[in-house]
Amino acid sequence: MYVCSCFGITEKQVKEHAEAGACTPRQIASVSKAGTDCGSCVRRIQGILGRGACPRRELLEQGQSAAVLAAGDDRPALDEAA
Repeated sequence: MYVCSCFGITEKQVKEHAEAGACTPRQIASVSKAGTDCGSCVRRIQGILGRGACPRRELLEQGQSAAVLAAGDDRPALDEAA
């Protein structure tokens, strides 16, 4: 089933990206462009990602955001903006 009609991204692809470490809609967008055109799929992507286990999210919750950023995401985490 397609999640993002604009770029032809399927639910399976989103799940594969999540298993590879893309834990937020922004990270999914970085690897697939899903959610970057009309944006109507962002809520669906959020639903797929849920609150499941995520190595990056677990590190952020433990206060290790520097390690997460050094792991390859050069943008600040949303949690750090607060």
